[in-house]
Amino acid sequence: MQTINVGNIIRELRTERGMTQKQLADKMNISDKTVSKWERGLGCPDVSLLSELSDLLEVDIGKLLSGDLAPNDFVGGNMKKTNYYVCPMCHNILLCTGEAEVSCCGRKIDQQKMQKAEENEMLSVEVIEDDWYITAAHPMNKEHYISFVAFATGDRVQIIKQYPEWDMQLRIPKRGHGMLIWYCTRHGLFYQLI
Repeated sequence: MQTINVGNIIRELRTERGMTQKQLADKMNISDKTVSKWERGLGCPDVSLLSELSDLLEVDIGKLLSGDLAPNDFVGGNMKKTNYYVCPMCHNILLCTGEAEVSCCGRKIDQQKMQKAEENEMLSVEVIEDDWYITAAHPMNKEHYISFVAFATGDRVQIIKQYPEWDMQLRIPKRGHGMLIWYCTRHGLFYQLI
């Protein structure tokens, strides 16, 4: 950890928020000389202050200590290229249209690797009126179930949450072609084209 890089980030984020060194120091119950010392790279915040400093500056502690606030790469506007993240603890679903560092339940979450469904893994899709009626014979119990189903087109993603011990069936308004995406709690993220 290079203290000069940490200091530069503290100064940059402090000024972005329109705070003086004294205002930041007052909020943290420390002296403005301490903030000045950090910003000049002559020392780093004590570990007991990191959480509060990160909250005040609205920055991840890891990013603060690494001294790097480089923006993530933006992938583009095609929603079919959305990245999916699923928390292994609470099964929270997170989406991102570009690169991101995602965490949930205090843990960093890796992007799910989407795999094309084999014939025997595909969801059943029927047309009923102006909807796709989607079903699966997939197990739906607390240990093994489909957590969500999504339909992605170039400009939107629709997500339908699924729950264990419910039948896996849903209706999605039929609109153009796209990707049907689902997450199995045991085997991961799958897709099929419809």
